[in-house]
Amino acid sequence: MVYIAKVYTRSGDDGHTMLASGDRVPKNAIRIAAYGDVDELNAVLGVLRVELAREPRREGAEIVLDEADLQLGRIQQELFDLGAELATPSAATGGSKLTVGAEQVTNLERDIDAWNEPLAPLTSFILPGGGAVAAACHMGRTVCRRAERVAVALARTEGETVRVEALHYLNRLSDYLFVLARAITHRLDYDEVLWDPKRSL
Repeated sequence: MVYIAKVYTRSGDDGHTMLASGDRVPKNAIRIAAYGDVDELNAVLGVLRVELAREPRREGAEIVLDEADLQLGRIQQELFDLGAELATPSAATGGSKLTVGAEQVTNLERDIDAWNEPLAPLTSFILPGGGAVAAACHMGRTVCRRAERVAVALARTEGETVRVEALHYLNRLSDYLFVLARAITHRLDYDEVLWDPKRSL
């Protein structure tokens, strides 16, 4: 149970914050950056879901939009669990009940395959765009990649305090958001924005 009566405590005014373990660390510690990036990603997915709700419910679009929203709602819950895991140095040894595991990774792979199955193979790199929803997916994808990079750095710095399942989850999630961007673009009849290398020569 979470109970917050007062938002500000002044305890962080000295540039330190408290981990879930109770340990105080500098706010620029790599562990703080790791779960901070996961929190930012969760916020981006919240914006993405708002864009899904704003998308016109044209014929054939409602099922696609509702399915994406349902999946993203589940993922937001999982990201909060992941943030809690990264905020707990002892999570890798059973110190946290809030974790993401192989089941959540498998669910992402299932969703990726389902969205990707009707899509044509890529013949060019894609630029962010393809409608507001797809653009928000790409924003989430890039934030997710950053979160993954920082989590990998944390794992290499603190070793066994980061579970490999957490890293696997972030890796799959960025793939999921890329495929979802493509799927939404096609299902809603937007044009993909393709990279034209000749224009940069």
